[in-house]
Amino acid sequence: MSTPTRATRSTNAGTSDSRAPQAPNGIWLVAEREIGSKLRSKTFLISTGILLLLALAGIIIGGFASKNAASETMPVAVTSETAAAVSALPNMKVTEVSSADEAEDLVRSEKVDAAVLPGDGPTGVTVVALKDAPGSLVTALSQAPEVQILEPATTNPLLRYFIAIAFGIVFMGAAATFGGTIAQSVVEEKQTRVVEVLLSAIPARTLLAGKVIGNTVLAMAQIVALAAIATVGLIVTGQREVLSTLGAPILWFAVFFLFGFILLAALFAAAASMVSRQEDIGSTTTPITMLIMAPYVLVILFNDNPLVLTIMSYVPFSAPVGMPMRLFVGEAQWWEPLLSLVILLASCVAAIAIGAKIYENSLLRMGSRVKLGEALRA
Repeated sequence: MSTPTRATRSTNAGTSDSRAPQAPNGIWLVAEREIGSKLRSKTFLISTGILLLLALAGIIIGGFASKNAASETMPVAVTSETAAAVSALPNMKVTEVSSADEAEDLVRSEKVDAAVLPGDGPTGVTVVALKDAPGSLVTALSQAPEVQILEPATTNPLLRYFIAIAFGIVFMGAAATFGGTIAQSVVEEKQTRVVEVLLSAIPARTLLAGKVIGNTVLAMAQIVALAAIATVGLIVTGQREVLSTLGAPILWFAVFFLFGFILLAALFAAAASMVSRQEDIGSTTTPITMLIMAPYVLVILFNDNPLVLTIMSYVPFSAPVGMPMRLFVGEAQWWEPLLSLVILLASCVAAIAIGAKIYENSLLRMGSRVKLGEALRA
């Protein structure tokens, strides 16, 4: 049998290319394949359902708990001399009695938590309790010095902390889950030699683009579902004020997450293409995973530190968490999200270009791990 000539091979290659799908069609076919494989996975559907239920339950439980805490009152016995001082305090159920002995009897019978009686101390009152004095009552009746706050907090510190956790967990969870999916898919196709069949029909960059777009669609769908669940939960629990404050930050979070995930997805695919076994994925994707975990840790530890949040809001890997947090607490000017988004877009383009080069040069190299320098060389 004769060996095909160069002209024959060129003709065959030309025929193959002419039959190959156009780039947009090829990208959509790969993206559709990625989306379909995930939606057919029971594990993915069940885990997503559990995530949404946990998010809804957390918001509802937190809302009702805050309502109950706000509406909880303390029964207190008073006399005519102390009634005015205690009645002015919030969350106090006042029972006025005629004498100190009657007030003490109510305390001993545990019908009230404490009694406030006339006293000789600086405050002019004495708190009588059965075993332990209620801290909130003692604090409310204590004489405190005048306090002047130079930079008052714009949000409730506890709410700020939980919002920081929410943004951090959602970003880290979605990015790690779908980034890991891309990495596993790339290595699985290399390990089973399926990638050779795919590359005979479509270019490597088309394959990469389809994978990134498919998983981005799934990740954004999960983000939108979580946002809808959060909205429903806040409305059900009557936290419309919190919802109005969170509206713009959530929208910006979705925008920043979209481009931030595309950046990370391209890097995950490139890193995974450098190895040929599932066991070796961690050796190349661990640095990217650390980049995902860093914003989660930083936003929780430094959610009340304006300097750290400002730096985070301009670093591409942490901007999807840092900038929405600054918008939520009112520390960002109107132009800052736009500038941060421009920086993120530029970083995204650079990451896609570098990732595509590594992916294209490493995809058909089997065996030992491809070194980064070799992958970057044409």
